[in-house]
Amino acid sequence: MELSNYASLVLVHTAGWDHGDWGGNWWIWRLLMFFFWIAVVAVVIWFARHNWYRDPSGLDRARGILAERYARDEISAEEYRERLDNLR
Repeated sequence: MELSNYASLVLVHTAGWDHGDWGGNWWIWRLLMFFFWIAVVAVVIWFARHNWYRDPSGLDRARGILAERYARDEISAEEYRERLDNLR
């Protein structure tokens, strides 16, 4: 049997599909499944945004500012280490 015969067999078989035991309300289940997957995607996005992206704490921001000032040569290496130790 050729591939084209299988394709027509599948088309004939699915054309008479009565949606199994779902009865006449099969579209409700499809709609609920659609909303279910939307909710799953929304929860994954929410989880990713709240757990993988975190705003730096005040201490991290202070260390960053201190590192920037040291990089711009506004403070000496000794002053940088002293202030960094004070932040700990």
